[in-house]
Amino acid sequence: MRYVRYRFEDRIGWGLLDGANISVLDDDILAGGKPTGHTLPLSSVKLLAPVTPRTVVAIGLNYADHAAESGMAVPDEPFIFLKTPGTIIGPGEPIRLVVPEHRNDYEAELVVVMGKDARNVKASDAADYILGYTCGNDVSDRDYQKADSQWVRSKACDTYGPLGPVVTDEIDPHSVRIQTRLNGETKQDSNTNQMIFSIPQIIEHVTRYIGLVPGDVIFTGTPPGIGPMQPGDVVEVIIDGIGTLRNPVASL
Repeated sequence: MRYVRYRFEDRIGWGLLDGANISVLDDDILAGGKPTGHTLPLSSVKLLAPVTPRTVVAIGLNYADHAAESGMAVPDEPFIFLKTPGTIIGPGEPIRLVVPEHRNDYEAELVVVMGKDARNVKASDAADYILGYTCGNDVSDRDYQKADSQWVRSKACDTYGPLGPVVTDEIDPHSVRIQTRLNGETKQDSNTNQMIFSIPQIIEHVTRYIGLVPGDVIFTGTPPGIGPMQPGDVVEVIIDGIGTLRNPVASL
């Protein structure tokens, strides 16, 4: 399954991507959408963020090398913070930096998309609650992150959470290459097998405190290689088996 949400002419639609074509669904897959028998060329649509989450959870410092480059200790348990639904944008939409003069970093992340209501889920059952996985960029204002005791201004601004291009259940989330390219130059290049906490561990920990609903997402942490981006740049998050999430960078 390679699920997409798209705009075609003046309407929003949902479908399953098959090569260069989309098999059109009659509704959101999270609402039980079924194939209509119609197809659209991928080239004829604009892909949107594949889901519109109610809750956007993120995990910090989930790669040991990233914790080291940030000068922070590796946590004993998954470190949870929240982004806002307003952070979510889709492929091609601009990341609009609130304070371009600050250091504003890209962070490539594998994102879990929930498929069921989830509360107090055991790690052994976590796979049953997952719709699939997508690419994410946890945009971060480092000046505000250092200045504030909470990370709201640094990570929860509008457009600071690009998602896409597809949601897929066709990967092994614990063994895929993850990269960032800035203006075509590779900046991050790692593998999700370097994560400290596995996705089942993360889901168990998160749902102990926060109930999740279908379409909610969990950003699972970024590998080393974070760095700044400026208005006029183009940032791409690439995860094998998912695809490329490409966004231009702009100011407000």
